[in-house]
This record gives sequence, structure tokens and C-alpha cells, in this order.
Amino acid sequence: MATEVAISAASDRVARRLPRLGWVAVVCAAFILLLVAVAIFAPWIAPHDPNQVDILAAHEGPSAQHLLGTDSLGRDLLSRLIYGARLSLIGPALIVVIATVVGTFLAILSAWMGGWVDGLTSRVLDILFAFPGLIFAILAVALFGPGLMAPVIALSIAYLPYDARVLRSVALRERSLPYIEACYIEGLPTRRITLGHLLPNILPFVLVQATLSFGYALVDLAAISYLGLGVAPPTPEWGLMVANGQSSIISGYPQESLFAGFMIVATVVAFNLLGDRLATHFSVRGQ
Repeated sequence: MATEVAISAASDRVARRLPRLGWVAVVCAAFILLLVAVAIFAPWIAPHDPNQVDILAAHEGPSAQHLLGTDSLGRDLLSRLIYGARLSLIGPALIVVIATVVGTFLAILSAWMGGWVDGLTSRVLDILFAFPGLIFAILAVALFGPGLMAPVIALSIAYLPYDARVLRSVALRERSLPYIEACYIEGLPTRRITLGHLLPNILPFVLVQATLSFGYALVDLAAISYLGLGVAPPTPEWGLMVANGQSSIISGYPQESLFAGFMIVATVVAFNLLGDRLATHFSVRGQ
């Protein structure tokens, strides 16, 4: 009975944190959901084949046939932006999922075990902190070749210590609360306490960290593609589109780089603003 009361109190405490985030966060969330829908339904939404070349239509301005114009090879920019949303979102999503899942596991393990386990985990995370994510990704590409998976795995490892450090502090605080002690008194096994009670109470903070990390991961992957170390042409991807359109800017045709760059900035701002609102409400900032 004492356990149920303590756990219920902890759940009520988390429920009271559930935010009314305000119109800014709602707009950002709606924009993100729209991007996801566009990426999923790209084959049905895109007006043209994103890789269809038409040299005679190169650098056309906006028209009824090409709403955003065409690039230097006559490919429809709107279609390439729509299809580009797929890789531009899938890559950061993979990074966030891998780093968050492993980081959450290490955070709970360190907070729960303490002692030498916590010390060893902290030292390993300190070593990983020494590798800047972008440099680590470039090294991975140099070893395994350009593409999507090498930068994703490298950036996942680079993002891991940030997630683990933040979530460890949250897990330590939760571990010291009365409902954990009540679970001990009731004789619940460790796995049930950590997975059934501790983990659900830190999930809001996991969501915050994942949301904030997504924007940074998108920028890093776009930078990798811009350097020519990510996905290969003619695959539509926003960072690669910025690089491909760079030569056309001098000729007075900035559309490709401009539109792709705008999508990167808008998506990063949306994730950062949403994560910031969540962090403010869940009192994660500064921990």
C-alpha cells in the first residue's frame, strides 16, 4: 500500500509538469509533424521526379510547372526539397534514437549502481567528450567511405556523453525520492523498480534531450553532406543541395542553396524552440 501511494504521488508530480506549451511550441510541433508527413508521402506529393534532368529548363524561375523553379540541371526544386526531407530527417532521427537509448541506459545504470560502475562510466564519457562530433564523423567517413551510416554511427557516439550526463543527474535525483525507498521496502526486484518506476518518471526529460539533440544532429549531418562526405549525388538531401547550388549563386541563381538552407534553418529552429519550451516546463535547464 505504501508503495502504491508513493508511486501515485510521483506520477502525479510528473503529470503536473505536463505543459501548456503556448502557441510557439504548438506551431513548431505542427511544422515538425508536417515535415514528417511530407517525407512519408513524398512520392504522392512531389509534382516531378526529383532526379529528372532537363538541361533546356535549367535555372528556370518559379512557374506553374515548377513552383520553386529548377536547378542547374533543370530538376524541379520543390520535388527535390520534398524528397530531401526524407534523408534530412531520417539521419538525425537515427542519431537521436541511438544516442538517447544508450545514454538513458548508461544514465540509469550509473545512478543506480554508483561506486566503481559510475566512476568507470563517467571516465568513458569524459574520453568521448574529447572528440568533436563533426571531426569524429569525418574520421569515420575517411575509414569507411562516404554515405549515411558512417556519419550516423559516429555522431551517435559523439552525442552519447551529452545525453548520458544530463539524464544521469535526473536519474540520481529520482533515485533519492521516497517512492524508490518504498519499492525497496516492498521487496520489488531491481529490474522492476528501474524499468517500471524509475524510467517512466525520467521519460519527460528523455524527450526534452532528444528534441534538443535533433536540431544539432541535423546541422552536423547537413555539414557532412555539404563537404561531400555524406550521401552521393544525385540523391536529394538538403545539405547536399546547398553545396550543389553554391556554384550557381555567382551566376545569379541562388534558389537551390537558398531554399535548401531555409529548410535546414527552419527545421532546426522548430526543434530548438520546442525543446526549449519543454526544458523550461520540466525544469531541465541548468541541471
